[in-house]
Amino acid sequence: MADNSLKVGSNEMELVDFRILKEEDGAIYEGIYGINVSKVREIIRIPNLTELPGTPNFIEGIFDLRNVVIPVVNLAKWMGITPPASIEKTSRVIITEFNNVLIGFVVHEAKRIRRINWNDIEPATFISSPANVDGGKITGVTKIENDNVLLILDLESIVQELGLYKPDVDGSVESYDDFSGLALILDDSTTARKIVKDALKKMGFSVIEANDGEEGLEKLNELYDLYEDDIANQLKIIISDVEMPKIDGFHFAAKVKDDGRFDNIPIIFNSSISDSFSEGRGKDAGGEAYLVKFQSSSFYQEVSRIVRAHMK
Repeated sequence: MADNSLKVGSNEMELVDFRILKEEDGAIYEGIYGINVSKVREIIRIPNLTELPGTPNFIEGIFDLRNVVIPVVNLAKWMGITPPASIEKTSRVIITEFNNVLIGFVVHEAKRIRRINWNDIEPATFISSPANVDGGKITGVTKIENDNVLLILDLESIVQELGLYKPDVDGSVESYDDFSGLALILDDSTTARKIVKDALKKMGFSVIEANDGEEGLEKLNELYDLYEDDIANQLKIIISDVEMPKIDGFHFAAKVKDDGRFDNIPIIFNSSISDSFSEGRGKDAGGEAYLVKFQSSSFYQEVSRIVRAHMK
């Protein structure tokens, strides 16, 4: 569903705007949420589902979509929300793909596609989360028309919590070189940063962390003040997420590659977005590789290959 007119370095994303409705004391309240279009395969009517015994009530069941069995999560039930009785008429299932896994999410309405600049997205730490959605399940917020606020849900975190996806973090690093020097990580998820940090430390790197592309650029400038023209010999690799508030990974990489001080430092994208279009955008932005979170063997292999190549 992604719009291929999005240009690398534009610092924009497209969101599917969807709604979750809540009925309370006879009144209906509307929650406004978004998910990156790059993670959306399609939006369908609720299919016939096969229930799974022994699963939580918010897992509606499974169904077969073109020979792929897909689990379906009811977001309202997961949030503990009681929807209006008539909502089934407009309910849809958003079929998502991230981390190379297909999952369906029941929503009450799928409204439109919005193009939003990452600069207009703020971290969600300052808001009170709805229902049982803790702050860690919301990656950002942005204002839309009529002073409404759209919340960007961290669906990967939800799916991981439900046990529908588990990152592979236990691969052996013994067959790869023992490196030294610095590595810079950019990711707005503390969980994702910890996984990558632990992997890089196993390889021998000292790790510097940044929450987003804006902070990543600040860290690079601080390192240049310290090492000056020797920075490329000190900072061996940059590992960047794609979806980040303020400055996203593609925009960050484009800025780095346009800066003669840093353009020789290799960048690897490490993202939950697993569509081929995003992989192509990563290469256009100057990335040496595009990895899907998180497979330890491919991570070690690509980091080792790229760092060795730049040491020659």
